[in-house]
This record gives sequence, C-alpha cells and structure tokens, in this order.
Amino acid sequence: MNKPLILVSNDDGYLAPGLQALIKSIRHLGDIVVVAPEEGQSGQSHAFTSKIPIYTHLRQQESGYKMYSCSGTPVDCVKLAIHKLLDRKPDIVVSGINHGANSSVSIIYSGTMAAAIEGQLNQVKSIGFSLDNYTYDADFSLSAKHAAIFVEKMLAENTPDTTCFNVNVPDITESELRGIRVCRHASGKWVEEFHHRKNPQGKDYYWLSGTFENFEQSAESTDIWALENNYISVVPVKVDFTHHEHITKFKDWNDEKKQ
Repeated sequence: MNKPLILVSNDDGYLAPGLQALIKSIRHLGDIVVVAPEEGQSGQSHAFTSKIPIYTHLRQQESGYKMYSCSGTPVDCVKLAIHKLLDRKPDIVVSGINHGANSSVSIIYSGTMAAAIEGQLNQVKSIGFSLDNYTYDADFSLSAKHAAIFVEKMLAENTPDTTCFNVNVPDITESELRGIRVCRHASGKWVEEFHHRKNPQGKDYYWLSGTFENFEQSAESTDIWALENNYISVVPVKVDFTHHEHITKFKDWNDEKKQ
C-alpha cells in the first residue's frame, strides 16, 4: 500500500529554517511533497495569483521526497500542488513552521494558515504550525517535535477531511512546557501605526508597525492565554464568516416579495 502523501507548504519561503525543521521532523511519516514560495510571503492571507503566470522549480528529488519552489503565494502553492503537481490527493496538508505566532486575529492575515485552510477547502485535513518567535535563527526543536506528534495523530485517527487546526507553540524549552490546550482564538485587534518617512529623493513613504491589543486578557479559554502560560494552543478552524447570532437579531429585515 502507498504511504500517506503529505503536502507541505509555508509562507516564509522554501529556504526558511522553520520549514526545514518541519520537513525533517515528519519525513518518516509518509511520502513528502513540498511546494513552498520562492520568497517570503508573510501577511499574504488567502491571496492567489490570477493576472501573471506562476512558475515552479523542482529543487530536490529523492525516494519519497520532492521539493518545489513556487513563484506565487502560499495558496497558489497548495492549489497548484493539489490540481497539477501531485499524482494523487494528499492525505494531509501541513503548513509552517511559521516564524512568529498566528494566534487570535492574526489568522486572518497569515499566509501560513491560508495554506492550511486552502487544504481544508479542497477536502484535505490540514494543520498549520507557528512558533512564537519571529527571529530567523529561532530554536524550532520543540515545535518540530510536536508537529510530528500532531501530524502522526491526524493521519492515524479517522478525522474528517475538513479538519483544520491552527497550532501555536510558545518560545520555551521542553521542560518549561505545561501541556497542550485545545481552545479558541482570542478576541483582539492589531493597533496599526504608520511611520512617515522620506526617501533620498524626498518622496514620502510609510512603514507599517503596530502592537496587538488583547480584549480578553484573563480568558483561559483562548489561544493567547495558552501561549502566555506555556501551553501549546490548538484551535480547530473552519471557514464560516457568518455572524450566526445576528441572523436572528435582524430577522425583521426579511422581506419576501408577493407573487
């Protein structure tokens, strides 16, 4: 029988240390095909390419392993892999390990999680991993170890094809880890600040920065609380932007035309 087919992607690019650590940790679990952006695509969310060509480059190939770089976004990578590059439907889509957390509303902006969600939209169980450390040379050993545990668990269990998880790992050592929390995304927002500067030619430009404002500082049911208290946060994810409570609240807006 065929080994499980694992599609791997990310948003930091095919050379990112987080991706390399992830690949190394899950190589023994199945046949691996990596399709990752040629360059960093952080913050691309669910963007895809439609007005210019997309190019791929086969970077590595050996028994049970292929790596492609892709000129497009993380979503392009997953779409292209599923519809063109793979010889069969993958058993799981694994994205990451991202340099930096994707907790709370950051999931909306995350290319890492967009790749996982694109897998879910194609009826493939999916999972995205992020480490709460933004530096290039972060220590991915803890996150890689637990990524392998999660992927093996998802492959072994009869989870639905639409299962998707957002996993964030605190930047701590194994001895400091208190456990794993299946939880929800915290409510909050990014407070943006645009720094106004001038280039050498005197032309105005703006540089985005900001800080995160957590609306639920003490809520133990949230992913941010879990990270801040040395837990790995695991949030089940689905694509449904419906504000269900408001369907009832605004039901008096319904207006059926008489025939």
